[in-house]
Amino acid sequence: MHYECKNTEEEIKDLEYVLIRTYSAGVHVGYLKERNGQEVTLINSRRIWKWDGAATLSQIAMEGCKNPPECKISMCVDKIILTQAIEIISTTKRCKDFLDNVEEWKV
Repeated sequence: MHYECKNTEEEIKDLEYVLIRTYSAGVHVGYLKERNGQEVTLINSRRIWKWDGAATLSQIAMEGCKNPPECKISMCVDKIILTQAIEIISTTKRCKDFLDNVEEWKV
């Protein structure tokens, strides 16, 4: 079962779903609410801790991964502020559909 973030469809409807690589906080996906230099605010965000079945983050952003059971992707958080974003990659519907169907990784 997935944690349902509190942000509504209305709140995210005009926001871009992006993949963010940070300097030291890892990789995150979510709706880009705000960007100020290297600081980005994502809502309805998940952390990609480990992936399998994609060579690069670019491939994940376009296609998702080919081996979902081996991916470790966190539960959704309502809002996260990342202070050292070094890459912002636009995603496709295919990527979003893949991530929506990957089981939450948690203990």
